[in-house]
Amino acid sequence: MGRYIVGRLIGLVGVLLAISVITFLLMHAAPGGPYDEEMLAKGYASEVVKQEIMAKYGLDRPMWEQYRSYLWRLLHLDLGSSFVLSSETVGQLIGRTWKVSIHLGLMTMLVSFVGGLGLGLLAALKQNTWLDYLASLLAVSSYVTPSFVIAVGLVLIFAVWLDWLPTGGWTSPKQWILPVLAYSAGPMAAVARYTRSSVIDALGMDYVRTARSKGLKESRVILVHVLKNALIPLLTIAGPLVTTLITGSLFIETIFRIPGLGQIFVKGVVWRDYPVIMGTTLLLASLVSLMYLLTDIAYTWADPRIRFVDELAR
Repeated sequence: MGRYIVGRLIGLVGVLLAISVITFLLMHAAPGGPYDEEMLAKGYASEVVKQEIMAKYGLDRPMWEQYRSYLWRLLHLDLGSSFVLSSETVGQLIGRTWKVSIHLGLMTMLVSFVGGLGLGLLAALKQNTWLDYLASLLAVSSYVTPSFVIAVGLVLIFAVWLDWLPTGGWTSPKQWILPVLAYSAGPMAAVARYTRSSVIDALGMDYVRTARSKGLKESRVILVHVLKNALIPLLTIAGPLVTTLITGSLFIETIFRIPGLGQIFVKGVVWRDYPVIMGTTLLLASLVSLMYLLTDIAYTWADPRIRFVDELAR
């Protein structure tokens, strides 16, 4: 296991290097720049000031020199400074905004997994009944509807028409409700679908029939024998899902004016703030890769048979 983890971590370095190259090239290939002709046309700065700023950040150098300089700083854990918010480094900016995204993500995870497990378990235990059809309809509808559509709909209903909740912000618990509901709809549907399928498969296993033949209560059979084993396939989506939720949503944070990491990334793209784009992209790539590794390790912890099969393969 130790050799496997070390190998994956070494591979992670290669993945991050490839992502940094691709992001850097695409970023510079996009039309415009942080200090382009549009800025001069609007009278924000003169050509002399522009050249001075370009020289300050090294943007007047060839691209390969810019990338080499960025990679050298990155090896020293220096993500650079924001072009727009020059008073903060990218590391400080990520640290300040990521707290909000993690807060939003943790609440969304709680709603998604609790609600998804409940819907999926209800649909599986009441298979082919109206409860199953209703739970499945809610799950599928939430899964196929984009989060920004759900967000706009919730704002119209609960903020505009009923005037029960605020339209945005992140300073009071009332402002957390709509973003969390909109953000959790898709993940909750995915968890519900996986739970329903896994529980139905587990209900047909021999160990469940054996537990029932011993006279165990149905609630104990479901909680101990069925649900415990049915949760193992959920690890497949748990890792990437957690990463996605705690790094912020571009749409949710923008619609609800939440000062999180997702909104900063959007502003970085609009402003052509290269250090912010690179920093947030590499952060997301690192978290996704690490969560996939943790998911693989969790598989061996949850199901010892996976470790046994791995030993046989050697």
